[in-house]
Amino acid sequence: MTKRHIAYLACSTTLVGAFLGATPASAAHHQTLVVRPGQSIQQAVDAARAGDTVFVPAGVYHETVTIKTAGLTLRGMGPLTVIQPPEKTGSASPGEKALGSKAYPTCLSAGNGICVAGGKNKALRDVTVSDLTVSGFAKTAVWAMGTDRLTVQRVTAEDNGQWGIAQEHSTRGVFRDNTARRNGDAGLFLANNVKAEQGAKDSKGALVVRNRLEDNRIGLTVRRLRNLTVTHNLVTANCAGVFVVGDENKPKAGALTVSENRVERNNKYCPKTARLPYLQGSGIVLTGTEKALVTGNTVVGHSGKSPLSGGIVLFKSFVGVTSEQNRVADNYLESNAPADLVNQEATKSGNAFTGNACRASKPAGLC
Repeated sequence: MTKRHIAYLACSTTLVGAFLGATPASAAHHQTLVVRPGQSIQQAVDAARAGDTVFVPAGVYHETVTIKTAGLTLRGMGPLTVIQPPEKTGSASPGEKALGSKAYPTCLSAGNGICVAGGKNKALRDVTVSDLTVSGFAKTAVWAMGTDRLTVQRVTAEDNGQWGIAQEHSTRGVFRDNTARRNGDAGLFLANNVKAEQGAKDSKGALVVRNRLEDNRIGLTVRRLRNLTVTHNLVTANCAGVFVVGDENKPKAGALTVSENRVERNNKYCPKTARLPYLQGSGIVLTGTEKALVTGNTVVGHSGKSPLSGGIVLFKSFVGVTSEQNRVADNYLESNAPADLVNQEATKSGNAFTGNACRASKPAGLC
């Protein structure tokens, strides 16, 4: 640890007290609980109250963490603070036991690194997870369900078996300045509900901004959601860049904005699954969506022969639901094959292609 880091911790302790330390329970100000060498992050989280911060200094921590306290901030020192799976499987902590049930398994047993879990009918509000590296979990680095105004920022989620950062059944989430790479499925995955067949959920303005999503199966998946913005992200070296996915349920997915992103060379090969054909060379794909705006994006260097290959692709969902009344406008596209713009929907679907800088389209005439 450098002198700068030691000075930072000393300052934090002096000002606000440390974990299992100094600030009286009656104090007006929220506490910062510092995880000391040999202590557990989960124990600090369990001891924290609404509005507190749990600060995790540099080091490698072999554990999972469950957050069920509103207003809590879990913060590390970026690349210097690493959370990895336990070296030996042990019993769940008190915080995890509060989560554990058939419907909500413990974070550890579900294969996740950090879990932010609200109640079935009551959202957990204003939790922040920041400045951490979470890697090597069987399923997901950071998983959240039943939250409102969750913020995940400056988190690196890498080498996890399914998703890097994932959220479902939640509203007004902010995902900012994160890096998700080499995860088994999506680097960033946002959905209404993974298991239940439901219509698209109003995310009430969720924001995905300035993330780097690389070398995953899919960079970003937005599934069965409405009313959110995906902007200023770099999405590269995945099998597919951005997927906006709907199905036959009502309301349909859509009424969202994908803007000002750089989506380039997502040309890895990923074999087919039960839900999708093989993926390769897909930039931005809308399938089964309505009233989405795709604008101001730079989409370059994609090549593949999958049904979903191309720069910006509109595709009828695999359960036969059309993409309707979407607007693809003012994007820059270059060197995408089979074409920069691909519209596989019927001409009467009301999708509009205007002002795009591109060379080739299927059918012809969209550029």
